[in-house]
Amino acid sequence: MTRYRRIGRQGSRLPAATAVALAAGLALGGCRLERLDENGSPVADEGPDLAEQVASLLDLQAAAWNAGDLDGFMSAYSPSPTTSYIGATGLIEGFDGIRERYAPGFAPGAARDSLRFEDLRVREVDERVGVATARYVLERDGAVTSTGPFTLVLLNVEGAWLIVHDQSAEDAGG
Repeated sequence: MTRYRRIGRQGSRLPAATAVALAAGLALGGCRLERLDENGSPVADEGPDLAEQVASLLDLQAAAWNAGDLDGFMSAYSPSPTTSYIGATGLIEGFDGIRERYAPGFAPGAARDSLRFEDLRVREVDERVGVATARYVLERDGAVTSTGPFTLVLLNVEGAWLIVHDQSAEDAGG
């Protein structure tokens, strides 16, 4: 069954400690939704749904970016050699390749604009696969320096949703 969820998010400017507390709250049951089977009957509550988990994952990722924490930022990606990223420079394959792509922006003294995500939409393909679309926004001194849509394919690996494919595009002139 394919389900669509839209989460209206206007930014992810959470301090790292707040983002961690939010994730802990979700994990401990702070946000629960009733799930229904095909007949409309309640099913056992299994914790936060995919949309909330992805929103939390992106909040943590933005907080890590803004704190200059490359390892924290990369923790959203599956550490697999088959994880992939497509951006303006083309296809990058493997967790290590994606990490290399981002590493210069996390070097000491590197200029890195503030990151937030907007307009998150999540679709659960099945219990192991999800697709998310959203918009990233990079800002410096209150001005947008880059923005564009992205699509993530996520895989549930031992109860944790991780990015296995990331395709990002910068808006023309953005």
